[in-house]
Amino acid sequence: MQPSAHGGVGERRPLKPEGDRPAGRGRQVHSVGFAMFSSGSAGSRAGRFRLRALSGLWWLAAALSLALFLPARAAIQFDAFLGYDGIVPEACWFPVVFEIKNDGPGFNATVELSPGNLNQGQTYRVKVELPTGTLKRLVVPVFSSTRGFASWDARLLDDRGKLRAEQPDLRPRRQIAAGTPLIGALSRTAGGAPQIRPILPQVGELQPGSARLLPAIFPDNPLVLEGLDALYLNSERATDLNVNQVQALLAWLHAGGHLIIAVEQPSDISSSPWLKAIFPCALQGMKPLESHPELQRWLKEPWPVNPVYAAVRTHSPGRSSTTAANTESPFETLPDDFDFERAPLQVAVGKVREGRVALASGDVPLLVTASRGAGRVTALLFSPEREPVRSWKNLPVFWARLAEVPGSWYVLSDFNLQGGWGTDGIFGAMLDSRQVHKLPLTWLFLLLIVYLAVIGPLDHYWLKRIGKPMLTWITFPCYVVLFSLLIYLIGYKLRAGESEWNELQVVDLLEKTDGAELRGRTYVSIYSPSNEKYTLVGRQQTATLRGEFRGLWSGGQNTEKVQLTQAGETFQAEVFVPVWTSQLLVSDWWQSATPPVRITVSRQSPGWTLRVDNRTDAKLTDCHLAFGDRLIRLGEVGPRQAASFPVRPEAGVELRNFVLQHGSRFQQAVQSRQYAFGDAERGRLDDLPNSAMGVTFLSYLAQPQHQAGTFVSPPGLDLSPVLAREGTAVFLAWASDYTPVPSLRQFTPKRGQRHTLWRAVVEMP
Repeated sequence: MQPSAHGGVGERRPLKPEGDRPAGRGRQVHSVGFAMFSSGSAGSRAGRFRLRALSGLWWLAAALSLALFLPARAAIQFDAFLGYDGIVPEACWFPVVFEIKNDGPGFNATVELSPGNLNQGQTYRVKVELPTGTLKRLVVPVFSSTRGFASWDARLLDDRGKLRAEQPDLRPRRQIAAGTPLIGALSRTAGGAPQIRPILPQVGELQPGSARLLPAIFPDNPLVLEGLDALYLNSERATDLNVNQVQALLAWLHAGGHLIIAVEQPSDISSSPWLKAIFPCALQGMKPLESHPELQRWLKEPWPVNPVYAAVRTHSPGRSSTTAANTESPFETLPDDFDFERAPLQVAVGKVREGRVALASGDVPLLVTASRGAGRVTALLFSPEREPVRSWKNLPVFWARLAEVPGSWYVLSDFNLQGGWGTDGIFGAMLDSRQVHKLPLTWLFLLLIVYLAVIGPLDHYWLKRIGKPMLTWITFPCYVVLFSLLIYLIGYKLRAGESEWNELQVVDLLEKTDGAELRGRTYVSIYSPSNEKYTLVGRQQTATLRGEFRGLWSGGQNTEKVQLTQAGETFQAEVFVPVWTSQLLVSDWWQSATPPVRITVSRQSPGWTLRVDNRTDAKLTDCHLAFGDRLIRLGEVGPRQAASFPVRPEAGVELRNFVLQHGSRFQQAVQSRQYAFGDAERGRLDDLPNSAMGVTFLSYLAQPQHQAGTFVSPPGLDLSPVLAREGTAVFLAWASDYTPVPSLRQFTPKRGQRHTLWRAVVEMP
């Protein structure tokens, strides 16, 4: 190959030795750099200094570049806290507290909480603004629909849907079964939270729980407090709660909560107006009590029986007890703590204004309890966080009795971890569309037999008769198409219909001095003739939405596709309903209002006179009064009218017989709703008023020897514990074609009905 004139391709140039190359600028720099690392000259020291300076400036510029161009997500702190100090009860609302700190650029965020892989349910969303340098806390009410292996995934998204932070696979510290006592604590010290004595069965879900709550993250939503059976409040902590937290606590109390108030100083009570208003005593000072044996004797006396706890957990039938101890007095032989007895006890003294003295030492009250609506207040006139009570060896037993742990749990060890059907299924059997019919099993088997006969012997017979057996490749697909069309036609005739909205309100009327609080449970059944999404909006003061709780016998999980966005204390939701199905949803809400129904009671020998003032536009039918172990029928009250009814304690029917009569089909109806085939009538409850009243006292339906028939109800739905208190009754009334609050639906169905069951706790003088 010939070389080109310009040294092109194919040109061969001789390699010059290194020393013959001209020393250009690049070569000189290389020589200088080499000289910098040479030793023994002044130039080398100056070169090393310049190199270090240049290196430091380079690293500084790189750090500034990273600080400017790194994404802002590194400046976000995103934490989520489940339940009550990490404890999540079953079948109730519980709080999920989010704490978000943003030190980067501000943005509009969405907090999303969705079930984990082993848990099904709805997705919760909350929109929040996060300016630069803010710390925000959010409380999201979440319904616990399963007991074990529950997990949640929390994510923080920006307005573009981009993930900014996450907390995957969140799990509670403990999960406890429905009916297991749980006591919260706003204690003065970290070690002052109640410690309940463990029960005898070695089952973690049955062990009573104690959760210490911090005032900074104490919920201001009364719905999420309903998972607590009792709340211990040290009087010194009352001033740490803000107005919204106090209002939520009082609402929870009047709806059935048990508030235990311990007195540190009488000035704590007098300086807090809301605490002074609910405290049953007028305190004057403190005095030492040298002798107080009544406290230890009180633990050895028979324990009260809470009908809800007694109904939920029973020992295994047919098995002998592991001990012969008395289940009514489980600590009859409890040894005394003589060190505690010898130490003086500081007690707050004063005048008992209302309620009853549950425990006293001579003429000095120690425990005073008073009713507050459906709930009650217990005043501890001493501090369990101070000596000598703090070191009392029997203090865990004392807390166990205050929390009303069943005495049998401390003497029987053969308890089963029972499940139960969800009470939502009972309301579903009342509200599900009657347009939907099921194919009876006999017709299903007959159709299957005909199909097998046609594709088998009949096809073979007539093809053989005409002498063309190869036609089976044509006839068999035709049979399949024919029977598919037949099945679709049958399904269309049985299940097709018009859109339908059925609604039942169960409203607790909680009267106060300045008005009333309405605690409502809205049960809604939506029937859809096609695959459709429906928008629901809560218009109450505080409201949220959940799917159907099916109970542990059905897996305990709801499978409704619900996308819920919490907007302040209310919500907006999008619900997907499959074609030809009814979907049950439940909205729990609170609303302040003037009393729509006013009940007053006056004493009149040999009983009482009950006056009902109906201020609504609907007629009140099926008015009843449950008192003691009796259910007394009163009558009717017209719209905008008042009526008086005489009440005698021996009148009416036995309440247990009423519940057994109208609740005998509850289990059958709930089970039948789970089956796609069968008799449709078995899954329906047509007597709505009496069925809803039966659910109100569901504990009377429980039978220890029939574990599969038990039901698990959310807190506050069963009012049986209210009747266990002396002098307390429950008023019930039914209103057809009426609801006290606006509807949730944002569409117009072609069919529907709406009803309301009023419930009110009445004190009998």
